[in-house]
Amino acid sequence: MTDYSNNNILITGCSSGIGLCVAHGLRSRGYRVIATARRPEDVDILEQDGFDTCQLDLNSQESISTAMSQVLQMTDGKIYGLFNNGAYGQPGAVEDLPTTVLREQFETNLFGWHELTRQVIPIMRRQGSGRIIQNSSILGFISLSFRGAYIASKYALEGLSDTMRLELHGSGIYISLIEPGPIKSRFRKNSHQKWQQNIAGNESIHRDTYRELEARLAMKGNATAYTLPPEAVLKRVIHALESPRPKARYFVTFPTYLFAVLKRILPARTLDVILRRVSN
Repeated sequence: MTDYSNNNILITGCSSGIGLCVAHGLRSRGYRVIATARRPEDVDILEQDGFDTCQLDLNSQESISTAMSQVLQMTDGKIYGLFNNGAYGQPGAVEDLPTTVLREQFETNLFGWHELTRQVIPIMRRQGSGRIIQNSSILGFISLSFRGAYIASKYALEGLSDTMRLELHGSGIYISLIEPGPIKSRFRKNSHQKWQQNIAGNESIHRDTYRELEARLAMKGNATAYTLPPEAVLKRVIHALESPRPKARYFVTFPTYLFAVLKRILPARTLDVILRRVSN
């Protein structure tokens, strides 16, 4: 069995869901996992669970730099893998999104990831190897109504990651995107909180549709029959870390495979009809 104990993996967003699952899964395979979270109470829980951990707030460049200093002390300056995962989804029609709210979405879902990745790449260049895995989404290549802020952040992430993959060719550093559809997590609950916090639904022309949207966000249980557990993402992360030729993209869940095909074969107008139906 391969010994991964010298392979240090930094993971963001480990308080629950995909991040926590991947942290446990990689640790069980022998990796040294540095599991980070934004809130101090979540960091305490991770520490009690036996993880090497530190606080990392993706909205703060100072927090990112402080966390990186702590991580490098833990790992003797070596990082084999980075799994960028911490993110949230801001619901709401584009016309109802205050620009400040859109900026906040990008700060967490893109700019924080970018800053952390920029700090990790020089370390991997010195090593001559490394794996950077970006947890994107099916909404990184298709669009649905009332999810514009999140979709914009994931489309931007996909473009940035594709560019990095070209620029890092020959460096020994591999970039992979993971594109999940519905995964069992606290994502919907967190989105509901952002909805209540930032969208004036009763004042919008979309208020009738918003009532249905909010009911879905508040719903208990899985959003669709195609929802998979976070272990489905873990499986792709393992491949991206361990394969000598990791894929540029990993699809997760049936809807991701389906819409990847439909986007290739259907005219835009026909695809729009389908997307409008599944948006509501």
